[in-house]
Amino acid sequence: MQVPHNPFKASLTGDTRYGCWAGFATGYAGEILATTGFDWLLIDGEHAPNTVPTILAQLQAVAAYPCAPVVRAVNHDPALIKQLLDIGTQTLMLPMVDTAEQAAQLVAATRYPPQGFRGVGGGLTRATRWGEVEDYMTTAHEELCLIVQVESRSGVDNADAIAATPGVDAVFVGPFDLSTDIGHIGNPNHPEVQAMIRHTLDATRAAGKAAGILAPVEEDAKRYADWGFDFIAVGIDISLLRQAAKETVARYKGDK
Repeated sequence: MQVPHNPFKASLTGDTRYGCWAGFATGYAGEILATTGFDWLLIDGEHAPNTVPTILAQLQAVAAYPCAPVVRAVNHDPALIKQLLDIGTQTLMLPMVDTAEQAAQLVAATRYPPQGFRGVGGGLTRATRWGEVEDYMTTAHEELCLIVQVESRSGVDNADAIAATPGVDAVFVGPFDLSTDIGHIGNPNHPEVQAMIRHTLDATRAAGKAAGILAPVEEDAKRYADWGFDFIAVGIDISLLRQAAKETVARYKGDK
């Protein structure tokens, strides 16, 4: 058996791929989303109540569908990164990356020695299909996709070096954290924020890497697609449910 193919990494060919945030933290909800036509699905371990077991359940639930899973960790903990990789995560997003040094450490956490310091799980792990994948330790990195998030002024200032870090496959801009960090709380469309987003995109593309962004507002998503972002999250499951529920209630209750 060979290392499983990474459909998300393979899809980064220049056409914009559209995804959805998954925050319900259940395999059942994740599987529903995987059937709706999104190209990729972000299983959120940072702001959603996910744990390693709930992320595993979602990876298993969406595996049968043409919707590529991306897992976001809550922090840079190498022990957590090891667990997420061992349960079969192949596309990993890591938040709040401010420097190239941080990015390089995160790359090392995903690689086995001598290229890094990932611990060896062998036949205990789903990633190796419990020992059935031949030469997993020497080939796993070929199908891994590491996405680092730029969400601060420091990250934007260092975007060129972060994107150029060997082993970083993509840079994802967090517009809401970025706007908050520079003093424009709740206003990612402020001209200063937009200029920083564009700078990060240009730096990422200049490094030959893919760029992504969260844009649940249609006008924003279309603008970012025109700019050349490779993958855009255009929906958030919790928001979609809440809005649909409110619209349904309003049809029957009106202003009552």
